[in-house]
Amino acid sequence: MKWLLVVLVVCATFTAVAQEQSLIEAARTEGKVVFYANITGVEPIMAKFAELYGFPAEYVRISTDKFIPVVMTEFQAGRLLADVIQGPLPILQILKKEGVLGTYVSPQSINYPEWTRDPDGVIQLFGIEYVCILYNTELVKPEEVPTSYKDLADLKWKGKIVMPDPTTHATTISWLVGLKENNVFASEEEWLAWLKGLADNEPMFVASFGPTPDPIARGEKALGISMPKYIITKAPAPLMWANVVEGLFGSPRAIAIVKNPKHPNAAKLFIDFWLSRETATLLAEKVGEYVLYEGVYPPIPNIHNTQVRPARDLSDEEIAYWSKVFAEIFKKK
Repeated sequence: MKWLLVVLVVCATFTAVAQEQSLIEAARTEGKVVFYANITGVEPIMAKFAELYGFPAEYVRISTDKFIPVVMTEFQAGRLLADVIQGPLPILQILKKEGVLGTYVSPQSINYPEWTRDPDGVIQLFGIEYVCILYNTELVKPEEVPTSYKDLADLKWKGKIVMPDPTTHATTISWLVGLKENNVFASEEEWLAWLKGLADNEPMFVASFGPTPDPIARGEKALGISMPKYIITKAPAPLMWANVVEGLFGSPRAIAIVKNPKHPNAAKLFIDFWLSRETATLLAEKVGEYVLYEGVYPPIPNIHNTQVRPARDLSDEEIAYWSKVFAEIFKKK
């Protein structure tokens, strides 16, 4: 029986390798793959794909707020150029509902937790866009580093905080509500009191997470609601993250093939590549992303020792509601 098992394993491996080579050859004849996403710092990954397979992955970056309008306009006109789409999970869920996405289950998906796999075989989660308290190591003493999100309401941080505008930035709105829904606070009343305390500290508002690390790195602000990945992408700036007791929360990021892509084999190959351990490692080490490939972590001190959890993304109606609530709480004095 042992020899039979060995033969079966060898045959299965040979078949898998043959199938992969066949896909690579078919993809090369198509000449390119077009990739729509809103992720930054992925140039090394695009370069690696071209190096491995001999043809380019054309990366088109679209901001989150314009993503659905751009894709839907192209799709409805029958001119969608993208073969593969990557972005926050809610965006892909909307595009799936609108019939933009196709079905493809990558053989690499087995390396990700079961909860990351769409049962319909359409969407595959690969990471979490995690949020943290980022601080300037030259301005914040070790004993002053926040140990809880609740510390952001401490008056000692008045005028020293930067964060995305909680009245307009959807991800920040979802993150703030996520703190309430994930039991960081004992009650909604305690959460609202904390929000008012944070507002009393008169944080500086910026348009999104992208601009948050710069005022901290320059020493204009001591800390902020930002992302750990900037410790890598802004190195050697004096930035570090606060390892708070509640762990980290963020928005799940996902990838999918479009329906009837112009380069179907190249699209499948690109998704396989994106979900591979090699790319997960590049995303973690070069971009600072928190990936869901088992055992791969960004080179950020102690990040592997904290719990990183997906927060629920709010509907458009919920975003509109909480935007009004936060506008009242954070209204300028």
